[in-house]
Amino acid sequence: MNNLVSNIYKKDFVTAFEGDQSGNTRPRQTPGALYSKAVPTPVSDPALLAWSDELAAELGMGKPASEDAIDILAGNFITSTMYPYAACYAGHQFGHWAGQLGDGRAITLGEWIDAKGESWELQLKGAGPTAYSRRADGRAVLRSSLREYLMSEAMFYLGVPTTRALSLVTTGDQVLRDMFYDGHPEHEPGAIVLRVAPSFLRFGSFELLAARQETENLKKLTDWTIERFYPHITGENKYLQWYKEVVERTAVMIVEWLRVGFVHGVMNTDNMSILGLTIDYGPYSFVDDYDPEFTPNTTDLPGRRYAFGRQASVAKWNLSCLASAIAPLFEGTDQLVEALDGYDSTFWNKYTAMMADKLGLDSLRPEDSSLISMIEKAMIAIKPDMTIFYQLLITLPSALSDANEIIDCFKESFYKEPSAEASELLVLFVRQYLERMKTNTCSREESERKMRASNPRFVLRNYLLHEAIQDLGRGNNTLFLRLQEAIRNPYSDRFDQFFVRRPDWAGQAAGCSMLSCSS
Repeated sequence: MNNLVSNIYKKDFVTAFEGDQSGNTRPRQTPGALYSKAVPTPVSDPALLAWSDELAAELGMGKPASEDAIDILAGNFITSTMYPYAACYAGHQFGHWAGQLGDGRAITLGEWIDAKGESWELQLKGAGPTAYSRRADGRAVLRSSLREYLMSEAMFYLGVPTTRALSLVTTGDQVLRDMFYDGHPEHEPGAIVLRVAPSFLRFGSFELLAARQETENLKKLTDWTIERFYPHITGENKYLQWYKEVVERTAVMIVEWLRVGFVHGVMNTDNMSILGLTIDYGPYSFVDDYDPEFTPNTTDLPGRRYAFGRQASVAKWNLSCLASAIAPLFEGTDQLVEALDGYDSTFWNKYTAMMADKLGLDSLRPEDSSLISMIEKAMIAIKPDMTIFYQLLITLPSALSDANEIIDCFKESFYKEPSAEASELLVLFVRQYLERMKTNTCSREESERKMRASNPRFVLRNYLLHEAIQDLGRGNNTLFLRLQEAIRNPYSDRFDQFFVRRPDWAGQAAGCSMLSCSS
């Protein structure tokens, strides 16, 4: 296995494109540059808090065994083959053009090549200021870093396309943060996450070049992206085929979010991966009580643009921004518009197939769309705990008919007693569902297997993260270590200590129910 210190790092991106080589981290515009050199700012007392053995094994990387290795994870040591930089990109934030953005607190160290010859970008988040930090310090606090480290890995084990997290390091330094932007900043412990992905390129990377009318750079970046990450796409029509695949990958990602009840919280175009990966974990949450209007992001109120039930439509809007950005590469826009319009059928086909698996149906029949609509209406009316509700559905007795018995079967998932109207919707769904299950061509065991594979039993709830952060502040890492085990087994009943509804106190607690973009 290679180690962090002696490994030879690639720097294909900075070799291929023009960048600002000055190393100056003064916030500024960088026209013509796709990145700016940014050497991490040293921290006082780095310590390794968490390490993903599984990801390291996949990369062919040994666990840090020296002070130099931990210093790399903290940004205190740069090897001779690394070229640290911050990427430059732009984006639409909450539906409005924000202009140049860029990595304000993320610094890429280099590209790690694994045993299969595949390239992985290693990126420190929280390692100090860059040319794109604007008025910020480029640092991250333990609160947000722990959330990103755990959720990146949790999503991977749930089977959701995602960037990964290799390590979590505490810095020994305090960072000043105004968590809720209310004029009451406080000092918090600093930390740094090492993020890993084939690439952190975003929709906003292409939007930047289009906005600057740097058409040659736009073409060069698109060609490079296709050649490197979509090598199967060739020929005269490659730009259109590539865009269609980005559309499909994005639709797949959103369907997977909805399957597990994940809400990203800040789906700006600069937070949309060109590879269809979940990227930039900030004010995210899993759905507890089912509500399509739920958003965990205080900045997203009152419009709720990025609410749970709106993520699919926002993804299409973001894809339209990408289409506009790459339009200069086409003679006309008709083909791009047609490809974008294809998102709807792609999304709904994948969504209904996903729901069929969650319900344990043998196949998707035309009449099943009404069943899927019925469960959606019932859950909106009752607002049960999404994770627990679907687990109870797996073990639902097949001979149920009495209305009170049906309601009792789901009582464990209720946050409040359902109204008569809501109860009627649930009973109506269950009766039709059980009739549909009788026509399944597969066995009950096969149906349950499909449901258990599609419905997680453990999700990383915000209140658990909040408690783990609080405990670490008191010097207790027991819950943090337990959560690291649980995220690797989300479809197992091994961690049923967490198979409970969100406690009442967490419904309004700071850092549990709502979070800011600094979370």
